[in-house]
Amino acid sequence: MGAGFAARLIRWHKRHGRHDMPWQSTRDAYRVWLSEIMLQQTQVATVVPYYQRFLGRFPTLPALAAAPVEDVMALWSGLGYYARARNLHACAQAVMRAHHGKFPRDPDVIAGLPGIGRSTANSIATFCFGAHAPILDGNVKRVLCRAFGIEGFPGSGAVEKRLWSLAEDLMPTRAGDIYNQAQMDLGAMVCTRSKPRCAACPLADMCIAKAAGHTAELPMRKPRKVVPQREATLLVLLHEHRVLLETRPPAGIWGGLLSLPELPAGSDAAEWVARHFACRIIAVSPAPTLDHAFSHFRLRIAPLVMAVKPGRQTMEPGLTWLAFDHLGSAALPAPVRRILESLYASGNKPLDSRKR
Repeated sequence: MGAGFAARLIRWHKRHGRHDMPWQSTRDAYRVWLSEIMLQQTQVATVVPYYQRFLGRFPTLPALAAAPVEDVMALWSGLGYYARARNLHACAQAVMRAHHGKFPRDPDVIAGLPGIGRSTANSIATFCFGAHAPILDGNVKRVLCRAFGIEGFPGSGAVEKRLWSLAEDLMPTRAGDIYNQAQMDLGAMVCTRSKPRCAACPLADMCIAKAAGHTAELPMRKPRKVVPQREATLLVLLHEHRVLLETRPPAGIWGGLLSLPELPAGSDAAEWVARHFACRIIAVSPAPTLDHAFSHFRLRIAPLVMAVKPGRQTMEPGLTWLAFDHLGSAALPAPVRRILESLYASGNKPLDSRKR
């Protein structure tokens, strides 16, 4: 079964797989690793421009390792799952420190680096060093669950253990890099989550899910939980076409990014702003609420726009006044960027504190 399964996919990939992605023309572990991290839970079309901009700014691993983490976060802004960017920077520094700037070749050693799990490590080792190592990303899990009729949520420990065992058994002795890419391409292009194109699948005649009419049910979804709804009031403090931002703590949502200060529930805005930022409020205007979905909760953001007059000259650590025409280069979470760009586009004339 293993040899036939792999051979079908390799033949299919030669004619129908993806061959023009920018990270496919290299065995440079830095570039392959960067693409693997960016592609985690993110579509190829979204990743490509980020990947190209990232390499333009950090063309080598030493350049990335030497850069301030704030610069890394700024380039990552909008791509989401920001722990990936922090781990990317930490991993580059670990490779410089422990491996003389070169990625280790052993998948197990690669998996010990920050932000790299078993499947990503095996991808790097396979594509760059010719390792015999199976992968198990979301696309591969879907292909295996359908082809072999594996029930249960693939993210659960027991099912994932079974999938790893199957992936190891199916791994061919040769052309492992092509085979691994073929699995990912089949899942992304043919064996898609919804409306799979079974007529174009090289595994159609052996697929248990297709034969049983269960392609819609497999792989089984994660048991549904009620997604908590949270609310937050974000303060948009404006002075002379600048906005006050604070650096988020390294852990938690938007870790390490610049964000709008959050007003604690039940707090008086004027008192809070005066006490924490030494600013006097000149005018106040609410802005439209914004809903943003995270992986484990939904956040309803209520921006509160205020024209203020700063009282002290020195800034507390972590606070900065950012000019509106510098928004493009700032490390901002996507919803914060949307709020500020909308405000900037409107001209914000009613709250221009310089006119008072």
